[in-house]
Amino acid sequence: MLQAIERLDYTSKIKISVAAIIPLYNGAPFIRESLESVISQSEPVEEIIVVNDGSTDDGAEIVRELAKHYPIHLITQTNGGIGSARNRGIAECKSTHIALLDQDDIWYCDHIEVLKKPFVSQSVANLGVVYANLDRIDLSGRMVCHNFLDQLPNIHPKVSLIQCLSQDMFILPGASLIDREAFSKVGRFDERLSGYEDDDLFLRIFSAGYRMHYIRKKSVLKWRIYSGSTSYSAKMSKSRMIYFRKLINLYPDEPRLHLFWARDAIVPRFFGLVQHDFVEGLRFRDLPRVTQAWSDIQEISTFMHKSISRRIKLVAPLMGLLYRSPFRSLTRGLLSFASRRRRKKRK
Repeated sequence: MLQAIERLDYTSKIKISVAAIIPLYNGAPFIRESLESVISQSEPVEEIIVVNDGSTDDGAEIVRELAKHYPIHLITQTNGGIGSARNRGIAECKSTHIALLDQDDIWYCDHIEVLKKPFVSQSVANLGVVYANLDRIDLSGRMVCHNFLDQLPNIHPKVSLIQCLSQDMFILPGASLIDREAFSKVGRFDERLSGYEDDDLFLRIFSAGYRMHYIRKKSVLKWRIYSGSTSYSAKMSKSRMIYFRKLINLYPDEPRLHLFWARDAIVPRFFGLVQHDFVEGLRFRDLPRVTQAWSDIQEISTFMHKSISRRIKLVAPLMGLLYRSPFRSLTRGLLSFASRRRRKKRK
């Protein structure tokens, strides 16, 4: 009798419930397909919550139409950004685990079934996040790349803080399942960020001691990337620098412990990103993008080796003239010269 009670108690401990949280902002062209991918799961979610974040198109009407036939809860709020919408949806749900989905992405039919298994089996202690590979699609839904994360140099799963700080986490929210207790413990999404809000959250979950389990051989998401995606917006550039400043404050160098979080991880990572933005802006003759990237480069350079910081400060007036002139191509070589670390000659 006692053994039977213990078995029942053990079974009750591994049951989990899942809430699908979908922020909506002017997503009328995509939201029906995204919601249909949630509705058609082989293992259904317990809650479907859509947060209308101040949309001005017909997206909310499409959700209301679907809600007549399926248990979809629609919440409407004034525009606060994707972090705000996700936080609102999670605050309203009652489930033990959170499955996020962006309005233009699509779950494969076994998405929830695959991501739940490590939580249910309890094969990993103190598990906070399970995430998997994904397929990349274009605006029209055509396949671009299977198992997209395999094409990137990023390490999965990350097992050290230096790995987390030196490169993007690249855990797609739509390809993850998050323990709600872990989410609440680390403090929700940072609503100042509109881009890097997911990187910031997963870093905090890692830093709090939770484990992350990566399913490499299975794609659970169709990730839609196109020119209108947040990844290519001015918001992303602004958010990136907010996140950079946050990391610099949270993880200062500790020379006595020989830990150089800023010097060896954060600064090289973000300098490379803004340098890429600068070059791409030149390539497409996007002056606002170039101007913003150059401003960011100058800010980041203040945390670099003194010789680099001095050279960037020295060439700044010339750079400002060149990238606005017909001789803009010269700025790439000038930036390369200024940012190169010089090695001391041996005597």
